[in-house]
Amino acid sequence: MAANGDTGNLAAIVFTTSAFAGNYKRIGGTKQTRKALDDTVLATTSRYSKCPDDLIDTEAFECELLWNPSYSVFPPIAGAAETITITYPIKAGQTAGGTLAGTGFLIEATGPDCVNGELMSNTFMVQWDGKTGPTYTAGS
Repeated sequence: MAANGDTGNLAAIVFTTSAFAGNYKRIGGTKQTRKALDDTVLATTSRYSKCPDDLIDTEAFECELLWNPSYSVFPPIAGAAETITITYPIKAGQTAGGTLAGTGFLIEATGPDCVNGELMSNTFMVQWDGKTGPTYTAGS
């Protein structure tokens, strides 16, 4: 497999139920963690030993978008969990970009800072709920 990098240009995030849409500057990465459990026994003499936990924890991620005062929908902070799909850019030779999809909800939404000479932008935090995904599907 060629080690070709790519930029995030043309990536998108879609909220199925609330239909919230924005002009995104940044869609944060999803961090997944799994604990290492200590399975050391009393007869051990040199090092602690570990085994992997059964479950994976998927952490919240942040999105930043340019603020538009005419948005008809504010980031859905009060909404129920919904299907969220991140679509990554299409690489040369592909017809579809990879996707990361699952159910989640917003846990934080921040309005824009208003500063002379700067574009207004705001942020929100998405928490995957772990009930459906998130599941990655490679581009094709």
